[in-house]
Amino acid sequence: MKEEIWELRLYVAGKTPKSVSAINNLNRYCEEHLQGKYKIEVIDLLLQPQLAEGDQIFAVPTLVRKVPVPIRKIIGDLSNEEKVLVGLNIRPLKHI
Repeated sequence: MKEEIWELRLYVAGKTPKSVSAINNLNRYCEEHLQGKYKIEVIDLLLQPQLAEGDQIFAVPTLVRKVPVPIRKIIGDLSNEEKVLVGLNIRPLKHI
């Protein structure tokens, strides 16, 4: 059975400290827990504001898990790793 690729979309507004922190945190969590099984799309709403409507984005940064379904959202800079993993339903990899 082929493993599913996680599709994550992170909405930010420019290069604010919260946006940069969210991008860095998300990249780190994905490398630690979803190695090679994820795709991250970062959308800057200052450049593409029309894209906020599709995922009903009301605050930034917001992370949207598109796949696997159901869709889940997390708002904030993603600094609380446990909250992010639970929110996305990611089971931490066992470190041997």
